[in-house]
Amino acid sequence: METKEMKIYDTFDDMGLPEQLLRGVYAHGFEKPSEIQKRAICVIKDGHDCICQAQSGTGKTGAFGIGCLSLVDVANPATQILIIAPTRELSQQIEGVMRTIGSHYKVTFAAATGGNPVREDIAALQRGAQVVIGTPGRVYDLMERNALKRTGIKCLVLDEADQMLEGRFRDQLECILGLGFPETTRVGLFSATMPDEVIEVANRLLKDPVRILLPPEKVTLEGISQFYVEIDQEAWKFDCLCDIYQHININQAIIYDNTRQKVEWLAKRLQENKFEVGYIHGDMDPKERKATIQAFRSGSVRVLVSSDLLARGIDVQQVSLVINFALPPQRENYIHRIGRSGRFGRKGAAINLVTPAELADLREIEKFYATSIVTLPSNIADVLA
Repeated sequence: METKEMKIYDTFDDMGLPEQLLRGVYAHGFEKPSEIQKRAICVIKDGHDCICQAQSGTGKTGAFGIGCLSLVDVANPATQILIIAPTRELSQQIEGVMRTIGSHYKVTFAAATGGNPVREDIAALQRGAQVVIGTPGRVYDLMERNALKRTGIKCLVLDEADQMLEGRFRDQLECILGLGFPETTRVGLFSATMPDEVIEVANRLLKDPVRILLPPEKVTLEGISQFYVEIDQEAWKFDCLCDIYQHININQAIIYDNTRQKVEWLAKRLQENKFEVGYIHGDMDPKERKATIQAFRSGSVRVLVSSDLLARGIDVQQVSLVINFALPPQRENYIHRIGRSGRFGRKGAAINLVTPAELADLREIEKFYATSIVTLPSNIADVLA
């Protein structure tokens, strides 16, 4: 729910943003604020803690990116903004968006992610970085070494907050928060899904936060057609997948499976059947992952087999189809996965391959999000055109 006091701004010009920052906003290609941007930018700018939930592809990065940049004192070289995300790829994407928005604003940035030598990150911080964007493990390492100073941090943002407050990320985050931040540091949590247990943690972490939350039934993306194919045996899924590809012509697609081994197995089988595909998962070397992402963004790789590494936040504009070779273990990730298509209101489609045993799980997802997932019709090409 939204607080009654929260003002909604219909244009960027009405938000009272610094002129040079406003130039960067328009230079990035933003014309008018999305629903989350109408609400969240000035909440951050005006110095409030916040919990913000909005659908994938609706401008969450722009919302906290613009809000945070508005807080930066460009005359002060100290670190003032810290943004933490679960993966290198998402951190790099956030950095790219914020660099463009801040291009007229003379803001300095540094990345703090695994994969690079820690000495390079330390050197970047020593040169001065007003905005630091990184992953939990590296951020904690730099703080412990006292290379990343906390004393001047005005705002801490956790992107994909539901994932950041669960499992190993939660442990790392507890360590980061345990090191201490100034009383004046504001905290923002952003995600497409906010399970109850995460809200409970957030309530303990934040001070009188502004809440911009959507109930689960409002999270499903408009413009994404959702289908399923029921297959009698798991072993027959591969033939079904090949059959689907023979009947459609798509720009780019992502096929999801749940483990590193299954991702590699599926990509290898597709390659053996003359399909040009790439694959990516969290256990790959960071340089390999980066090269794969770049190839997919450029379009030289049109089909990518992925683990849930790419379910969250990665924006590839041309993705028009997502196929779940296996349903995600956590139903929240279903929305993150299918949100890779239909970014910023474009049309997209999702196809779920399910055995009779998995059909009950699909119905649970359908019920949870109050959405409609229908049988894939025989005229596949027409439906996905």
